[in-house]
Amino acid sequence: MNILELSEQEIVRRGSLEQMRQMGINPYPAEEYVVTGHADEIKETFNDDAPAREVTLAGRVMSRRIMGKASFMELQDATGRIQVYLNRDELCPGEDKELYNTVFKKLLDIGDFVGVGGFVFRTQTGEISVHATSLKVLSKALRPLPIVKVKDGVTYDAFDDPELRYRRRYVDLVVNDGVKEIFIKRNKVYNSMREYFNNAGYMEVETPILQSIPGGAAARPFITHHNALDIPLYLRIADELYLKRLIVGGFEGVYEFSKNFRNEGMDRTHNPEFTCMEIYVSYKDYNWMMSFTERMLEKICRDVNGTTTVRVGDHEIDFKAPYRRVTMAEAILEHTGYDINGKSEEELRQAARDMGIEVDETMGKGKLIDEIFGEKCEGNYIQPTFIIDYPIEMSPLTKRHRNNPELTERFELMVNGKELANAYSELNDPIDQYERFVEQMRLSEKGDDEAMIIDADFIRALEYGMPPTSGMGIGMDRLVMLMTSQTTIQEVLFFPQMRPEKVARRDKPEAFTAVGVDADWVAPLQKAGVLTVEALAAVEAPGKLLQELIGINKKYKLGLKNPVPDTLAAWIEGAKNA
Repeated sequence: MNILELSEQEIVRRGSLEQMRQMGINPYPAEEYVVTGHADEIKETFNDDAPAREVTLAGRVMSRRIMGKASFMELQDATGRIQVYLNRDELCPGEDKELYNTVFKKLLDIGDFVGVGGFVFRTQTGEISVHATSLKVLSKALRPLPIVKVKDGVTYDAFDDPELRYRRRYVDLVVNDGVKEIFIKRNKVYNSMREYFNNAGYMEVETPILQSIPGGAAARPFITHHNALDIPLYLRIADELYLKRLIVGGFEGVYEFSKNFRNEGMDRTHNPEFTCMEIYVSYKDYNWMMSFTERMLEKICRDVNGTTTVRVGDHEIDFKAPYRRVTMAEAILEHTGYDINGKSEEELRQAARDMGIEVDETMGKGKLIDEIFGEKCEGNYIQPTFIIDYPIEMSPLTKRHRNNPELTERFELMVNGKELANAYSELNDPIDQYERFVEQMRLSEKGDDEAMIIDADFIRALEYGMPPTSGMGIGMDRLVMLMTSQTTIQEVLFFPQMRPEKVARRDKPEAFTAVGVDADWVAPLQKAGVLTVEALAAVEAPGKLLQELIGINKKYKLGLKNPVPDTLAAWIEGAKNA
């Protein structure tokens, strides 16, 4: 890497790195550093009356206050921050003071990892700190961290650009308070749910991610190719059909936390890769599953937040069971005044258009009803509400309603205006299931790229017999959003999908030398902002550019012979004629 591609701070840090090595200090040691204490635990357990506790801890240097022979630094580990006091003569009791005078004062930077040994004490100002008796460099950081400062409640130099935060989550986690807490809560959500299922006697399983038929949901899949088998494969859109095969195989209850992939749009609540939990339990129906789900969510909210309520934006949402139950037809009638019962596909299409909803000829009855509900009803359900009894056209894997064959035994749980969970009394009639798949294929032929494909093996599994079963799927990312009071899915994903990073176009050195630029001056030109031959041809102030180049030569001690005005003019003329 050319030195001119680095910032000033990066050059300084590389110089410190080299100086450490010259002193015989390995800035990236391999051996284990034994840690006996963590920041938060040390502060929580400190007792003024107890004997001084010896500790070793490790973490990043986040700040330094150097005051001659004594200094303070702030160390950040996985649990939080703690102050460290360093005294030159105690840290270096012998004649050699280099560890303090050179390594600590001059060569360490914000972001470096160090190990500290010493004892815990309380300073005169009352702050619990570690009095250092040893210091070890564990890892040298070559890029500076953004320094976020808070004074009198005002944040300065905040690292708050979402584009940068999501792309550089590793920096976001270090410098922004509260981000790590979101992901700690995410882990608590998973643990609480697992505990609930395991205590009920159900088993966690794994099913294929690469599938020959993308089934279990209505969505556009990602397609890849398996070279050895010479067949197309699909990244799963759901794990439903495989889990139900396990129910056929004799398991009473199975669940899976699955990574699903849908080749669809991205927005504040959608990511092409997301986590879904699906559970299937034998001998149950959707009424049982509603009670099971609302008790589960109440438990999770208590485990994560210590209460059943959580504030998301302007809304305070209460997860205490039971939740309201509203049929799909009642919901649409309530919010649009339109009764969908008994309506034909054309009548529904016209009704949707009359409501200002964009629809097309490829949409069947199910899709049309879904569009009406999504546009006119969904956003109104802030408190947890079960929308139940969906029209049969919307639910190709769902058992017909026991009282109305035009409906299915299905619910979706709406929270904060979005779907959180989807559940059925599962269809276990293989003949009915086959006919539903055929209808989905008809929709596919009309142009619906989200329609399901016939899964012949799944039909075969049903023909061997599947007991009455209820299944439920829940979007884990959306659940975590609710439990952590976040309004965008990107905030609860460590690494959300991003567009490729924009990088300024930069011509290769050969392009510059081809128009007469001396090879040694290509890097200084680009350091001065002239990244392309085209940009060189467009230079309007050659004198200013010349001074910049001379300044770069001097500042970075390149030792080059400075160009003269005529030389620069020849470069520019050569670029114009290129």
